[in-house]
Amino acid sequence: MKKKNDGSARRRITIERTHQASIEDLWSLWTTKEGIESWWGPDGFAVKVHKLDLRPGGELRYSMTATAQPQVQFMKKAGMPLTTEVQLTYTEVVANRRLAYTQLADFIPGVKPYDVTTAVEFHAQGGSVHMVVTFDAMHDDQWTERAKMGRESELRKLVKVLAGKSR
Repeated sequence: MKKKNDGSARRRITIERTHQASIEDLWSLWTTKEGIESWWGPDGFAVKVHKLDLRPGGELRYSMTATAQPQVQFMKKAGMPLTTEVQLTYTEVVANRRLAYTQLADFIPGVKPYDVTTAVEFHAQGGSVHMVVTFDAMHDDQWTERAKMGRESELRKLVKVLAGKSR
């Protein structure tokens, strides 16, 4: 079933993870140039941060480039550029607790650009952090599944970066 977004409220996807890390380390990975560049984006993509203004109304601008052969081939086949310039606007920044932002999905061939909102909550639990990532579904089921797979991939990268920090 292919479901189009008609402008009404979209469903939300939630992914939860618990990390053996300090809340400060996890927050830093989400909110600094070095942190974001170390794990952001799905496997096979590299991210370069160009601007980071971490405050409500502030922007994060970055480029995401396909670097691995399967991703390069997918992007070419889909008629998409290998590098995508991305801008998101922070809507909420509560240090070590909550981060929310809106990103314009303007990279999908043949689809009018639309906003996708994301919220990340951090809950300290002793020596670990429970993280809840919630984001809007995309314009159809196929792209929603791609977005979810991309988030899962980047969260696996986040785990690897955290593991390196704990050594």
